[in-house]
Amino acid sequence: MSRSVSLIRSTSLSDVAQYAYAATAAGGSRLIFPAGACPLNEDGTTAAVGDYAGQARKVMENLRTALNDAGADLTDVVYTRVLVASSRQEDLVTAWNVVRETFGDHDAPSTLFGVTVLGYDDQLVEVEAVAAVRDE
Repeated sequence: MSRSVSLIRSTSLSDVAQYAYAATAAGGSRLIFPAGACPLNEDGTTAAVGDYAGQARKVMENLRTALNDAGADLTDVVYTRVLVASSRQEDLVTAWNVVRETFGDHDAPSTLFGVTVLGYDDQLVEVEAVAAVRDE
């Protein structure tokens, strides 16, 4: 598989953001739209109850698994949306720091949201992603 994602940085916008401002997927790429990654254990229970960082780590583990099952990895991600059930900015930043660290140098464009509630009992974090790969 060859990489088909190009991250685009802007010299006209602030360099404070910890992500590229845009990304492209090469023509002919296969797009992958995994379901929102949730902090669920294999038995369906919610991991790390009450722990934003712990849930973000489990979410990223589950996202990587879903992407791998579809023939992709985190470096194939074009865009993410990070949802955090909190109105406190520090909780959003706690989750974001784990997500950002997990992606490493692949700083795909992302949006961080504080939301009222998420779908599973005790769920605090969810990450949506779009990936693109070129099958060889």
